[in-house]
Amino acid sequence: MTMFRAALILGLLSAVGPFAIDMYLPAMPAIALDLGADVTAVQLTLTAYFVAFGVAQLFYGPWADQSGRKLPLYFGVCVFALATIGCALAPTIGWLVAFRALQGLGGAVLMVVPRAVIRDMHTGTEATKLMAMVMLVISVSPMLAPLAGSGLIVIGDWRLIFWALALAAVLSLILTATALPETLEPSKRVAINFRNLWKGGRTLFRDPIFMGLTFIGGFGFASFMVFVASAAFVYSGQFGLSPTGFSLAFAVNAIGFFSASQAAGPLGAKYGIPKVIYWAAIGFAAFSIGLYAVGLLGFATLPVIIAGLFLANACLGLIIPTTMVMALDPHGEIAGLASSLGGTLQMVTGGVMIAVTGVFFDGTALPMIAMIAMCAVFSLALTLMTLRAMTRLQG
Repeated sequence: MTMFRAALILGLLSAVGPFAIDMYLPAMPAIALDLGADVTAVQLTLTAYFVAFGVAQLFYGPWADQSGRKLPLYFGVCVFALATIGCALAPTIGWLVAFRALQGLGGAVLMVVPRAVIRDMHTGTEATKLMAMVMLVISVSPMLAPLAGSGLIVIGDWRLIFWALALAAVLSLILTATALPETLEPSKRVAINFRNLWKGGRTLFRDPIFMGLTFIGGFGFASFMVFVASAAFVYSGQFGLSPTGFSLAFAVNAIGFFSASQAAGPLGAKYGIPKVIYWAAIGFAAFSIGLYAVGLLGFATLPVIIAGLFLANACLGLIIPTTMVMALDPHGEIAGLASSLGGTLQMVTGGVMIAVTGVFFDGTALPMIAMIAMCAVFSLALTLMTLRAMTRLQG
């Protein structure tokens, strides 16, 4: 399978999870109104999805290492489809939160297995290039999903969005069955048992490089999730944007991330992946802290916020694919477990930061920007410590 074809297939599969997030963002104010819920309760639908999405990865990774990559995909996507139908029929915000959690439990497979497939096929800069190509396909989500959600709201209501996602899940099953080959040879499969899980988990938790790289990307990912959870209320409430206007503003911020991610492979090949992570983390922190300072001074207008987040997210686009690849590279024999553990830690970090933001969120941009800046500072601090540890080990 060529790299382009692999990127297209894995990207389309991986995009279903982000679509489940981005497509209903313009509808969050409408959901609050229709179900009689406050902002915090609606944000909980995202937190429930992220936490369940993260925890479930601990299950799919070892399963994929034992049975191969395709069987877990079939199971997870079926769970996702059924939960999505439940979301479409949810009568209260409580039921919507519950079905969103179940949706996350199923959708997690679409994060774990594609990353493990990439590790099956490539390592090093080649894996970074494939990861970046996959992220390019995924990039259609933050650019088109909110617009699609806005369009569906116009012709129906927010429930129609979840019916569309259920259809996407069915198409994912067809794609898995017809276009995705099995990439894990039977001779390389690892049986699921407590001894193997304990041994693999202990290896990963005791690896400071793996943990450091995971949380560098984790806090970077968390900053984007904070933006996702808050932006609809900030852009529509504070700045008065329509659902379509919000979708366009959201797309501009996301373009910075995914455009920069395409440079990760070439830059890693030319300068070395550690150097790319180092300078990207500095840029991410500088732009995020600078935007927060501007906000404290009262100059955080809509164009300033969009421009500042565009620059910060561009740096983030260099951090996430490179840290994913570097974290998995030394652990090819347990790539599924490593992918699932890394994804779990990152998703739970994102869910926790969304919950913390909700405590201080007042419908304005400043709490959102403050939490993004905090995530950037944590990511930079971990970058400095992790790269220093890598230098010691190599020396």
